[in-house]
Amino acid sequence: WSVLQEIGSSMRNMKLLQCAVLAARANHIQQEISQGMKKPYKEIIDLSWGDLQRAGVKPLSFVRQVICDSFPFIFFRAQRLLRECDGGIVGTGFVSGIPEIVHRVAEFITRQDGGIPSHPENIYISAGSQRNIVTILMNRKASPRTGILTPVPCYNIATLSMMAQGATVVPYYLNQEHSWELQIEELHRALESAQRVCNPVALYVINPGNPTGHVQSRKSMQEVIHFVSERSLFLLADEIDVYQDCFNGEKTEFVLMEMGPPLSDTVELASFHSASKGFMGECGLRDGYVELVNLDHTVMKYIYVLFSKDSSAPVLGQFALDLMANPPQPGDPSYPLYNVEMQNIRTTVADNAKRAVEVVNNMLGFCCQPVEGGAFAFPQLHLPPKAIEKAEEMGMKPDTYYCTRLYEESGVLVRPGSEYGQKEGTYHIRYIFQLTGLSCPFHINEHICNKLNCTVTSFHFTPFIFLFSRFCIATSADIMEELLKRLSIFHTQFMEDFS
Repeated sequence: WSVLQEIGSSMRNMKLLQCAVLAARANHIQQEISQGMKKPYKEIIDLSWGDLQRAGVKPLSFVRQVICDSFPFIFFRAQRLLRECDGGIVGTGFVSGIPEIVHRVAEFITRQDGGIPSHPENIYISAGSQRNIVTILMNRKASPRTGILTPVPCYNIATLSMMAQGATVVPYYLNQEHSWELQIEELHRALESAQRVCNPVALYVINPGNPTGHVQSRKSMQEVIHFVSERSLFLLADEIDVYQDCFNGEKTEFVLMEMGPPLSDTVELASFHSASKGFMGECGLRDGYVELVNLDHTVMKYIYVLFSKDSSAPVLGQFALDLMANPPQPGDPSYPLYNVEMQNIRTTVADNAKRAVEVVNNMLGFCCQPVEGGAFAFPQLHLPPKAIEKAEEMGMKPDTYYCTRLYEESGVLVRPGSEYGQKEGTYHIRYIFQLTGLSCPFHINEHICNKLNCTVTSFHFTPFIFLFSRFCIATSADIMEELLKRLSIFHTQFMEDFS
């Protein structure tokens, strides 16, 4: 007997992610290659991770310069952040975040929402704000259990976190044939089916979608707001504000406030964002914020207590949030380089989205909807019946079997769609289409570096690949051709083997 035998059902029901198994095997293969073992390929091409910097995106120079406090022309930004820390040191801080940073985040949200006021007292900076809000919604002693309507497909860490806290995840399916649109009829179906097994209290939406890369229309968001109002549901909105500059998406709160009273005064909303998302991509500085809208003052007191039980958010992560909310402006010495780096990230993400879909849709058996936001593609894979039978013999889900064969035989690592949820009888894979060595064109870099008396590494754009090693400008075209060659050869042979 062990005390661990008494572990709660919420934990026992959690499953090991297949991507962890695949990644471990890929790392083993990479070690074998390093030790001289012969493979049909020289390195693993990893398209599976959501970390943009791991995918090759160069960190924004401005962020690293401020954190290092090593460049004279941005010294005042670093010193201001230090002065705002308790005691003037990077130590413990405040329950909701460093007050001055929280105020600047509120100003950032106000600008993003076209002037709609955001209030600092409604904002909490945390390394786990989503978990805390779900905790507030939970009633562990209730019968039936608390339910949360969640999109399918959905970012798997979000659903696992909800399940770990004892929530019942109620799936609603996005319409793949209509660019992964959230349809109100499906929400009604999901809610009615859930009421037989749990007590639904919230609706979770991701916009832009992860892993699908879709952006919900204004009409769709308006219907969602009417739906949660009519059904008295709490709205959880996981959103990436900074993609607004590149893709045609709008924040839920912006749409809500535009709709006016009584909806704008009554719909309860939690909107999430973090420094690890969007163009900043600082996954190692993992702080984010939640903005709470229309919550009762009594509830807000409990939320303060809940956040106060945690250690304060990591201070360096708060610095990253502040730099995201208050980037260099025209006329600042750091603006020219920052502007070039940001514009190139925007352009590259948009171009790569189109290129990734084009390549995949030209392969027999694949179908991918347009990618409108984010950094992921989620193509559907039409597998032959014999391949599905073989996967069942191996004790694997069909898409996991395909992904396993892909990295074993071609050294290309992607994630199976079954980890994110998918309709019965459909199979998908997810991959990131970022690039190696992202920075800015050499001739622009050189000009700016001469002006600022600093050095920045040059680069070349290579669509949707991440390699375990970076590659210089002279080999990027070869890397791209190698990737396309591996995918094409493997997929063609796989389909022939099971035809």
